[in-house]
Amino acid sequence: MVNLELYRVFYTVAKCGSLTKAAEELYISQPAVSQAIKQLETQLGTSLFNRTHKGMELSAQGGALIFEEVERALGLLNGVEDKLSELRHSATGTLRIGASETIFQYCLADKIVDFHKQYPQVRFELISDVSPKTIEQLKMDRCDIGFLNLPIESDEDIVVTDSIMLLNDVFVAGEAYADLKGKELSVWDLQRYPLLLMEEHTVARAAIDHFSKSLGAPLQPAIEIDSWGFMKKLVADGMGIGCIPREYARRRIEEGQLFELDVRPAMPSRSVGMALARNANVSFALRAFMNLFKRKN
Repeated sequence: MVNLELYRVFYTVAKCGSLTKAAEELYISQPAVSQAIKQLETQLGTSLFNRTHKGMELSAQGGALIFEEVERALGLLNGVEDKLSELRHSATGTLRIGASETIFQYCLADKIVDFHKQYPQVRFELISDVSPKTIEQLKMDRCDIGFLNLPIESDEDIVVTDSIMLLNDVFVAGEAYADLKGKELSVWDLQRYPLLLMEEHTVARAAIDHFSKSLGAPLQPAIEIDSWGFMKKLVADGMGIGCIPREYARRRIEEGQLFELDVRPAMPSRSVGMALARNANVSFALRAFMNLFKRKN
């Protein structure tokens, strides 16, 4: 096996022309330098230096033959180390972010813009998919960080580091159901109306299913929706009552296109979490991006 440190010692002695000066540059003792040279000579089966009164000279049939190759190899290794150091201490390269389209829109868009202003050299690769798919992307090292709808099932390969945004699921309707404004409703009451819910196998749907079943009033959708934007449009157009995070519907509520129903009890809050693969390599750029959310919290 190649011992790179022996070659570093060889290169330094050749460059300095002296065991003493090489020892000073390498911050090791002179006997350690001498021993390293002897060990390398033994491995290669040839003398690498001529010991003269002037110091250490490369031997024509040994050290002189390999010096340029060693210099080139060590230069490549130093370049690799510099590159890794740059990743650890400066924001460069590409940041791969996985999240759903809605999380990108409501949770991440402003942060991505702020980060780009601070670190314009960093490129972004945005991978849009539902939370279960984002988890798979993390586990296969296809994205560096994921933003997930919580809660998720425990997974030993994934670490959720922070909750970055609370989500409060509420029931909303359009003017077609104006008679329900200000009226207190139970989950049982909702069963009498057409309901627009997210598709099965989503965190949002699991949350409402668990909530309604725990009250003994399981809710069945009249229509299953695959996006919050489509749900908001259908509800505003009078297709039924939707269940959506207040944070995602706020603008339409403020503009009067939707109104929030007074359903008792209210659904428990959930959140969006920031997640990494357990053995993720956290570059400077990734750490700086994560810190944008930690400063907020």
